[in-house]
Amino acid sequence: MAILHVNELAVPCKGILFDKDGTLLDLLATWGTWADLMLEGLENQLALIGKENRLGSGIAKVLGTVHDAAGKVIGYDPAGPLSMATAEETGGILAWQLYSAGVPWNEALARVTAIGKEAMNEMRRRKSAQPLPDLLPFLQQCAAASLKLGVVTSDGSSTTGEQLEWMGITGYFDTVVTRDRVTHGKPAPEMAETACRELGLKPAETVIIGDSNADMQLGKGAGLRLSVGISPAGSTAHLLDADTVISGFHQLRLTI
Repeated sequence: MAILHVNELAVPCKGILFDKDGTLLDLLATWGTWADLMLEGLENQLALIGKENRLGSGIAKVLGTVHDAAGKVIGYDPAGPLSMATAEETGGILAWQLYSAGVPWNEALARVTAIGKEAMNEMRRRKSAQPLPDLLPFLQQCAAASLKLGVVTSDGSSTTGEQLEWMGITGYFDTVVTRDRVTHGKPAPEMAETACRELGLKPAETVIIGDSNADMQLGKGAGLRLSVGISPAGSTAHLLDADTVISGFHQLRLTI
């Protein structure tokens, strides 16, 4: 059993579960690009039905994003849809913008699906996935300490597999539990319970690291040993249920 040193804590553990977006990968570098493409596609659809600039200054409210003067996504609300919503929930949010502009609901969903397909194809072309700073050295520490590692994410299996591969970290994880593998998503404990079962770990010997309070609630609900919040931007207000908070993986150390 290894000892995880984080802030003032020294916690024995045999495994660690990681959220993906905002934890393993830089959410803005990956999903900021996707949000730019989706919002551009949405605005194009609104223009087609004569609703130019309908979103206007309210564009930031659609997915909880922050924009520069040119309209490019440069930040996000860590408690907002871009950070926390599932693909299905995000699709509903975007389709609602078209429906409220007069597009029938089924047609709105179809148009958003088409926009999403184009956006994902562009992300695949770019291989848009960038690991958080110091992630790779920490994963190497975990491997050296023989920890069992898993991913628990609200994203789907296909996208998750692609992004882990693009970052070159697939081999570190013994299980990947995506939203489409469980009945109840975050903050329900099912993802963590499934991961622990597949890793052969007891919850009391497992740690979770995530960037949203849903990750922290997931850990608490599953009875995990420690819930570590990660907030590269420095904001901690949204991590209400974290046992401790770090700004990056450089603050974590393992000893055997």
